[in-house]
Amino acid sequence: MSTEVSPHASGQPGQPGQSAQPAAPKTAAPEKMSRESVTIIATLLVATFVVILNETIMNVALQRLMVDLGVDAPTVQWLSTGFMLTMAVVIPTTGFILQSLSTRAVFMLAMGLFASGTALAAIAPGFEILLLARIVQAGGTAIMLPLLMTTILTLVPLARRGAVMGNVSIAISVAPAMGPTVSGLILEHFTWRFMFVFVLPVALAALAIGAKYLTNIGETEKTKLDFFSVLLTVPAFGGLVYGLSQIGGGHGGQAGPGMVAIGALVIGVASLAVFVLRQVKLQKVEAPLLDLRAFKFRMFTVSVLLMVVAMMALFGGVILLPLYLQEIRGLGSLETGLVLLPGGLAMGLLGPVIGRLFDRIGPLPLTVTGSVLMVLALWQFSMLDAGTAVWWIVTLHVGLSFGLALLFTPAFTTGLNPLPPHLYSHGSAIMSTTQQVAGAAGTALLVSIFAVVSAASGLVAGMSAAFLTATVIALAAVVLSAMMRKTEGAGPGHGPAH
Repeated sequence: MSTEVSPHASGQPGQPGQSAQPAAPKTAAPEKMSRESVTIIATLLVATFVVILNETIMNVALQRLMVDLGVDAPTVQWLSTGFMLTMAVVIPTTGFILQSLSTRAVFMLAMGLFASGTALAAIAPGFEILLLARIVQAGGTAIMLPLLMTTILTLVPLARRGAVMGNVSIAISVAPAMGPTVSGLILEHFTWRFMFVFVLPVALAALAIGAKYLTNIGETEKTKLDFFSVLLTVPAFGGLVYGLSQIGGGHGGQAGPGMVAIGALVIGVASLAVFVLRQVKLQKVEAPLLDLRAFKFRMFTVSVLLMVVAMMALFGGVILLPLYLQEIRGLGSLETGLVLLPGGLAMGLLGPVIGRLFDRIGPLPLTVTGSVLMVLALWQFSMLDAGTAVWWIVTLHVGLSFGLALLFTPAFTTGLNPLPPHLYSHGSAIMSTTQQVAGAAGTALLVSIFAVVSAASGLVAGMSAAFLTATVIALAAVVLSAMMRKTEGAGPGHGPAH
């Protein structure tokens, strides 16, 4: 992904170490995006929707796979854990990938990996091949969202970024929400293989459309790949996500984290410290794998922290609610998916509306309203019991989803807007990486609290304690939301925004 770009994919090379400014948002011409730009973003949006839908489609199927493949619960869990680990390791490298390869090459790599993994999963003869297929899928998935975000920052004028970023929330909100419902419907009528059989034609169609219509934007840069940094991503991000997922992995009443989980976390934290020091050193010679200078921009840092808190709280709904509906209310997987579907649809469909509002009024009114809504919804979830009406649960989940929608689009856009073009891909990669780690941390913390309290006082008490913890975490989002300010785009040579 180039640092020298314009909405019409042409640019003059800048000076060494600098990046040419994208089309200025205040002139009349770039306010309207070219048809080519719209085609590129639409293609990437569809592809991102497909790969993110695939992320959550497996969760409901694990029980069926244990029986069909003859494996136990800890083994089958690797289909989710392995996917998460691959994502955590690949995403930090996407800043380098996006700068080194052309847009078209990155897209073909991402969708090629995803389609290959999907095809392999559909014909997998046993667990080992299915796990390999999921890892290949995850490699493609990890590249797609940073590619989409960086392309939007490159092609979309500043005044319209909120509206276009709002469309991204359709992919990142509706797709995960639809995953359990889609897989529930498929498993009711077909074997587990059809979860991949139905996704494959869509993936291949996206690949074909991209191959035909996708054009390169800007020029690639010749940057050195630091292999030591790449190696460090495995124990750093992989160790953190694995350790956190193992702590929160068992919700059958296991009280404490095992030595393996604690060991992985210690290795993860130590490796992350070395990784950060390595990047700071490499920044001096303009060759970091992940450029951390994005954190010098205040609104980027505030937005990343807000995303971390929102992701941790979001997993209150994503992980705890299905546990409540299935273990306390006794609903099946399809019924659970249907209960959660309205909230996911609301979050995604509101995204474009919130994006347009953001362009008009800025982030502050939206993020403060969203964070307060999130706190209230999670607090009400902590009061659920075995007899709570299902319509009230659906209402609360829609309220939580609405609150999150008011947070995500403004946080993405406000955080990435002030970055100069040469930091677009790195900023997108940092945001995606922190989301992965925050999601794993939120899952680990909330599920562990649920397990410990449930073992002592019963399932309802465990659920209440976990949601109460999520409520307390969400209070931090209210403070961070109040710090949000409208950001202007940064050109080359701009210093950190204040």
